[in-house]
Amino acid sequence: MSDIPTPACAATRAWVERFVVARNVCPFARRELVNDTVRFVEVVAQRWEPALEALVDECRRLDATPAIETTLIVLHPGLEAFDDYLDFLAVAEALLVEQGYEGTYQLASFHPDYGFEGTEENDPANFTNRSPWPMLHLLREAGIERALVHYPNPEAIPERNIEAMRRLGTERLAAELASLREQSGQANPG
Repeated sequence: MSDIPTPACAATRAWVERFVVARNVCPFARRELVNDTVRFVEVVAQRWEPALEALVDECRRLDATPAIETTLIVLHPGLEAFDDYLDFLAVAEALLVEQGYEGTYQLASFHPDYGFEGTEENDPANFTNRSPWPMLHLLREAGIERALVHYPNPEAIPERNIEAMRRLGTERLAAELASLREQSGQANPG
């Protein structure tokens, strides 16, 4: 998309290119970047109500703009604490249902301190969902379904990613994520 990126959006795009695509964490991301169908938008999330309104606005933008396949909503500043982010995510998911978007759009969640339930904080597996900033990934469900039709064994993607992250190790992954944030000129979230 042709919007002038904010530093946080530029860092997020670099993360998608250098981490998500380069490591094939999401096998569908490269095509969308090449086709320029990913929208990156920064939303101030210090107050939830305007941030949630921005989420609904992005759903409406997707409704009106078929050329955008997916939107990465960078929640910055705000929601630096992972527990606050999880609370916000739960409200955001309920809001999508309330607004009639269940089955149309889904949210994927990313955060600099992401931790899967039942994993240690320093488990490299957590880096499959760690990003430079707190973020919501708004995806078209129809687009996911189209992509999965042509991808063999999609249910193996998460396990493959976990194994790949564990081979790389926490230290290396944390350094890569920190480097992307530093390049944006932003301070550490924690």
